Amino acid sequence: MYFDDMTLGMTVETAPAVIEKEKMLAFAREYDNIPLHTDEDYAKTTPFGKLIAPGVMAFMAVWAKYLEVDFFGEELLAGKSTKIDWQKPVFVGDVLTGRATITRLTPRNAKNGLAEVSFEVFNQNGEMVLTDVTEAVVKCRMN
Repeated sequence: MYFDDMTLGMTVETAPAVIEKEKMLAFAREYDNIPLHTDEDYAKTTPFGKLIAPGVMAFMAVWAKYLEVDFFGEELLAGKSTKIDWQKPVFVGDVLTGRATITRLTPRNAKNGLAEVSFEVFNQNGEMVLTDVTEAVVKCRMN
């Protein structure tokens, strides 16, 4: 979708993303190798009582589902920034769903604009587990 066609408040829902144990462990071992994510015995001694998913992995699981319905499509030029705020831990087996809303539109020039998309991500119990604000540079229609 071109920048010119977007409106504030546009919203899409994502399909469910399941946090699978083997995928979580593989991600954690490669990118966030701390005992809370990889050592079940250690995790049992923490306030969480079990392994928690790396926060970035939880976000990326939902992001992958968002890309199936994303606002930008082929008109995306580049990502600019993202800010993730983790609210609650995500565990193996959790089912995450997200809601993405366009929350700011800033024209930059005749060729592109900056679109801000805010995400709310919930687990299967309806608890918000994370929020994210992502900015992207998106093509304008060339009139």
